Amino acid sequence: MTDETTNGPTDGLWSRLRLIEGQPLPARANAYSALHDELSRRLDSGAKLDQRETPASR
Repeated sequence: MTDETTNGPTDGLWSRLRLIEGQPLPARANAYSALHDELSRRLDSGAKLDQRETPASR
């Protein structure tokens, strides 16, 4: 499989995950927790934007 056929994220997520995986276990746990919190906030903000754009909210 080549990079051209891989449907991976383009925002640096893969490199960030590789960096986290190279850390000692306690640091890795904290880094994954921080990543989870960041992604959760991004998803929540996207859901709020989608709700504002629905025609039913008029």
